[in-house]
Amino acid sequence: MVDGGVSVKVLLGLSGGVDSAIAAYLLKEQGYDVTCCFMRNWDSFANNDILGNPTIMEGVCPQEQDYLDAKAVADHLGLPLRRVDFIQEYWDQVFVTFLKEYERGRTPNPDILCNKYIKFDAFFDYAMKNGFDAVATGHYASNARIDGYTYLTRAHDTNKDQTYFLCQVPESAIAKTFFPLGGIDKPEVRRIAKELDLESVMTKKDSTGICFIGERNFRDFLTNYLPSKPGRIVDVDTGKTLGEHIGVLYYTIGQRKGLNITRDKGPWFVIGKDVHKNVLYVCHHTRKQWLDSDEAIVSGMNWIVKDHAEVPKRLTCKFRYRQPDQDVELEWIDETTVRLRYPQTIAGVTCGQEAVLYDGQKCLGGGVIDFVYRNGQDLNEQIIQTGARRMAHA
Repeated sequence: MVDGGVSVKVLLGLSGGVDSAIAAYLLKEQGYDVTCCFMRNWDSFANNDILGNPTIMEGVCPQEQDYLDAKAVADHLGLPLRRVDFIQEYWDQVFVTFLKEYERGRTPNPDILCNKYIKFDAFFDYAMKNGFDAVATGHYASNARIDGYTYLTRAHDTNKDQTYFLCQVPESAIAKTFFPLGGIDKPEVRRIAKELDLESVMTKKDSTGICFIGERNFRDFLTNYLPSKPGRIVDVDTGKTLGEHIGVLYYTIGQRKGLNITRDKGPWFVIGKDVHKNVLYVCHHTRKQWLDSDEAIVSGMNWIVKDHAEVPKRLTCKFRYRQPDQDVELEWIDETTVRLRYPQTIAGVTCGQEAVLYDGQKCLGGGVIDFVYRNGQDLNEQIIQTGARRMAHA
């Protein structure tokens, strides 16, 4: 693509997956001067990633295979490929924050942290300092320039839309980012890959696991960094001890698998954590209302709006990626902190996760869920107090 007689130079993050491969192809077809870049953000041996790593002894690790796949794509498309390390930045900005949140008993979202600190910070800065006009990624998202401001907007493929994970990206980066997949769906991406005979990626499964780290036995993985501390699993309704956990930090609100409660028929759901007393509270599936809340405090809001005045009082929110939009009512506490009230109770709103706000097609930004309430009371404190009281009489 030529802008004012000058070819627009774009640095595209090429991951070794099919989405970024087709993003590169589409940009090239549109006439942009595309250079690909493979980001290496994790070193298993340097970072003591031993326990829980299923591929630690393999000759070619998954990250190196991803690089080889990315190189095959770049060569096939006739595009140059750079390889850049952001290992230190990932550790300092993403992984340390990730661990600190788990130490607090919260559940962070590494994909959002990765986009905020790596793809649209370290990688973006690298592109700007090396003579590129813009960056591009294989995210399913779009952007729209309206009255001199660039908004983040949903993708055409609503099933794959990834604006949730981009909610902490600043407008300054969104304005200089291309999202080539914003207007097509995943089956079309697969079709193009097959048509181009991109053997290394056309049937490759979508990446899962921790952003840039990959598939791990999560509990074992965490023990590399956070010590295991066994304690009691307690039924909040009866105060009865049902089993033993390996550390409250390793469990997620709403979790039902991996509790190893065998004597009492379930299923059982994790509903609360007493980090100080090392007690994990659960409820029987017939009592799942313990997971319900009607209000949350969200802090660290990154607003992707030109003016706060355009944020409506009533809007929609996603408290989890795959969750349908939830109606909420917003109350300002300060510029980066809001109270969200929802007319319908919602199950599993979890501290440390992200609340992402929408006004129709626009993603207005997101922030971290700090507190969750039900009927005006802190839900986790309510669970801890109820459980402790019932344990004393069990």
